[in-house]
Amino acid sequence: MMTSNNSEYKLSSLLFDTIEGDYHSNLQTLLTLINQAKPKSLIVAPEVCLSGFDYKNYEEAIAFSDIADEALKQASHDKIIILTMLQREDGEVFNFAKIFFNGKIVYKRAKAKLFRFGDEHKYMSEGCVDEVEMVEVDGIKIGILICFELRFKELWKKLEGCDVIVVPSWWGVLRTEHFKVLTRALAIINQCYVVASDSLNVECTKMSGIITPHGGDERNEHRAYFELPYDKKEIQMMRRYMDVGIG
Repeated sequence: MMTSNNSEYKLSSLLFDTIEGDYHSNLQTLLTLINQAKPKSLIVAPEVCLSGFDYKNYEEAIAFSDIADEALKQASHDKIIILTMLQREDGEVFNFAKIFFNGKIVYKRAKAKLFRFGDEHKYMSEGCVDEVEMVEVDGIKIGILICFELRFKELWKKLEGCDVIVVPSWWGVLRTEHFKVLTRALAIINQCYVVASDSLNVECTKMSGIITPHGGDERNEHRAYFELPYDKKEIQMMRRYMDVGIG
């Protein structure tokens, strides 16, 4: 899906509360923010932003993913939307990262590193590390690290060469500095854009933001929607200026 004008894209990180048990309101919040974005936007929402880890109503949370899929397909015309949601497949529940684009789900993979301190392994199955890969959508090479996966340096290597690495997260507030440092370091090491989206919920860092290939670091602060221009030339310039072997 190559294009000659992907430099027109905007990168967008979202920051909003997930209301426990009110999946339809959460979806409406997400759709309102998506509709705020201009065409040619790459939008990243927080991990499981539609349901949270609602283990008390687990079956309802899982079932809602089918409703969300259809709504997000409709919202994705001329936009790239990336988020995660809980979903059952072949009798197992996974936390799937999905990329919606032009009315379709063009990529999906399960979270490969579950956060055991949060008991994720008790409620869902782990995906395969081999499926952590670069995918090209509308001429942009995209990689996804889902929350806890950010801590695994071997996964950074697998995404070398990406133009944009997105990090949808539900990251604990006690480790806020870790999230800030790791997302910025990821952009500097891989010489690419990093779009990180964390939840506004009280237990999370609220440190959604966008980091440039040069390490420029801008966070949403209190903005539900924050965007920066995507500039492929900035990636190329950084990789020429500081040649560490990334093509």
